[in-house]
Amino acid sequence: MTTGNTYTGSLSDSLPTIISASRITSEYEGIVSQLVERQRLGEGIGNTWNEITLGQLTAQNVSESEELDNPQLISDTNFAVTPTIVGIQTVLTDKVRHRIDKKVYAKIGQLAQNAIQRKKDQDGIVVFDGGTSLSGAGTTLTSGIISAAKARIAGNSTEGAKGPYRAVLHQYQLKDLADELTGGVGSVPLPDGPSATVFREGFKMPISNVEVYEDNNITIDSSSDAKGGVFAKQGIVLVEGRPAWAETKREPQLGGGADSIFHWDEYAYAERLAAATTSAWLFEVYSDATVPTG
Repeated sequence: MTTGNTYTGSLSDSLPTIISASRITSEYEGIVSQLVERQRLGEGIGNTWNEITLGQLTAQNVSESEELDNPQLISDTNFAVTPTIVGIQTVLTDKVRHRIDKKVYAKIGQLAQNAIQRKKDQDGIVVFDGGTSLSGAGTTLTSGIISAAKARIAGNSTEGAKGPYRAVLHQYQLKDLADELTGGVGSVPLPDGPSATVFREGFKMPISNVEVYEDNNITIDSSSDAKGGVFAKQGIVLVEGRPAWAETKREPQLGGGADSIFHWDEYAYAERLAAATTSAWLFEVYSDATVPTG
């Protein structure tokens, strides 16, 4: 005969497993698609979105006694973007549907769409890599780099871009900007103003009329550096084909019955002007993104 007090551990086989809550792995919402110029490829007009740019003409002085005989050639350039399809498939058996906790099952539908949105953001981030960088690996990011990029985008002699201007950076890069502005905190009293705001809330304010956004989908490489970007909205074009869609295929032969669920999207990003430093509307921000320690 076994003697002693009975505790929950004594009857562990009798304790039911109850799912009290469920959650999706936390991830950062992508924002690049919301900051660039968006165009829709309409139905029935082929696979490629085309934009014609007409070159500038040159006017000249003409005196009263002079006859103007100097025709200017009108030239055109085609900017073409072809959206491609991205997709993700999941398979859920009927047994899964009937047996798993309902709180968990309710979350499953969001996972595939989250994956599509994350990829869409990451594909936009990849475009930054095509821009000329005004900084480099191991560089501590400063506001001057953002200001210089904006000045070269807006003021280049070939074709300056109009605003809005955007900077998309990893949080670790933004930390360097915050440190630049709050560097004197602790040694002198902190009056109310930009430094106090950044000290309380982190770096969110514009720099030289460049809106600053955080995107932690930016990859930190093996050297602890990250590649963000500064660009005019019109400098990056997102061409979208069909709006995102989903389809379900019944699979009665699989495990007593199942559904294959497919999520799709169709899009492509493109830099409107080539990455030549004289005319670019996009600059890469390649800088240190070491994990902050203080």
